[in-house]
Amino acid sequence: MSDLSFAEVSARLQQRWPEHKIEPTLERVRRLVELLGDPQKAYPVVHLTGTNGKTSTARMIDTLLRETGLRTGRFTSPHLESVRERITLDGEPISEERFVGAYEEIAPYLDVVDAEQEHPLTFFEVMTAMAYAVFADAPVDVAVIEVGLGGSWDSTNVADGAVSVITPVAVDHAHLLGADPVTIAGEKSGIIKPGGTTVMAQQSLEVFEVLLRKAAEVGAQVAREGIEFGVVSRALAVGGQVVSLKGLGGEYDDLFLPLHGEYQAHNAATAVAAVEALLGASPETEGRVTTELLQAGFEQVTSPGRLEVVRNSPTIVVDAAHNPHGAEATAAAVSEAFQFQPLIGVLGCMKDKDVYGVLEAYEPIMETVVCTRNSFVERSMPAEELGQLAAEVFGEERVLVRPHLIDAIDDAIRLAEEDAVALGSGGVLVTGSVITAGEARALLVRKGKGEQ
Repeated sequence: MSDLSFAEVSARLQQRWPEHKIEPTLERVRRLVELLGDPQKAYPVVHLTGTNGKTSTARMIDTLLRETGLRTGRFTSPHLESVRERITLDGEPISEERFVGAYEEIAPYLDVVDAEQEHPLTFFEVMTAMAYAVFADAPVDVAVIEVGLGGSWDSTNVADGAVSVITPVAVDHAHLLGADPVTIAGEKSGIIKPGGTTVMAQQSLEVFEVLLRKAAEVGAQVAREGIEFGVVSRALAVGGQVVSLKGLGGEYDDLFLPLHGEYQAHNAATAVAAVEALLGASPETEGRVTTELLQAGFEQVTSPGRLEVVRNSPTIVVDAAHNPHGAEATAAAVSEAFQFQPLIGVLGCMKDKDVYGVLEAYEPIMETVVCTRNSFVERSMPAEELGQLAAEVFGEERVLVRPHLIDAIDDAIRLAEEDAVALGSGGVLVTGSVITAGEARALLVRKGKGEQ
């Protein structure tokens, strides 16, 4: 029996250098996995980077691979509610017992590395090593790994991806990665490895040039959205959309995707190409990817916290968009999938983000925005400060400030219901950061269950 509880292990991890505080190096984590016997080499890896869409695409790849009969491990970040969500086996978060066991197995080696290095291992470095060790111990047939930040020096990059996936690149974490997409793409291209295949979602021409140059340098094969694969068509459907996709091995028609938004269709196309690249599908070979397999796989896809409806009457949607590129995609998807009259926004943002750009993306679709703050006090923007920025974009008469998230949600519900009497069906969108989405989801799902 373990000497530590899940809460105690979580606390020990949180005491380490947080994941938003970065020192660009792989030295510490490389030494740690070396001491662990390089578990990341025990299985093929699908490695994902990009600015937006990574987690949704990773979840799709995971689901499709499991549909082929493979056992999968998936490592994503950040989490919505529990840190266990970051490490999954066969699509399910590992148990508290397994989480504690994984930590205890590597704990002696943490002390060794901490003593050797100038700075101790970070939270994310330890989580990465735990994930790789869990997957090797399982064992899994393939691991789907999402970078935490960037690419070249992200701790996940001690693994060599048989397939590297690069979702759309835009500006985020500018103080760490660079102020423009081209500079950021150079950092993210670090996951492209010799002999692998790189699946590139739709990018600007300048970003494509950076990624293609890196692929040529290391001798990686390339599959590009809009050329080798892509979205052929899409149509709205109840609970999502129906898409037809061009893959590396052919065209796949009439696939129901239970997710909203055009960007999710593009994520789906990228996921299919990644699975085909891993399994060897091509126009010359039938491979293991068929329309029937994709239909069965996509029907099971979920993406918590990504345009997720968590309550009805009025409809409340939570979304983790936290930068202008993501907010623009969310705004377009909400307008397309829902007919909210009015839409009331609840916004809680991190102060190191382009908050003004996020507000500008939402202004055309939100009747009123309720500015609030999540519990991550160290990084989140105070509600009053967010309200001042929002007033510049929306006008003071369309802005409310409620420092506590639960109060902000309650006021948004009230406004949506009051105005809906005259205008139609009101809705609420809670967004601005992954933390805000996760905390709102926990409040609303738990509250909804209690009311039944």
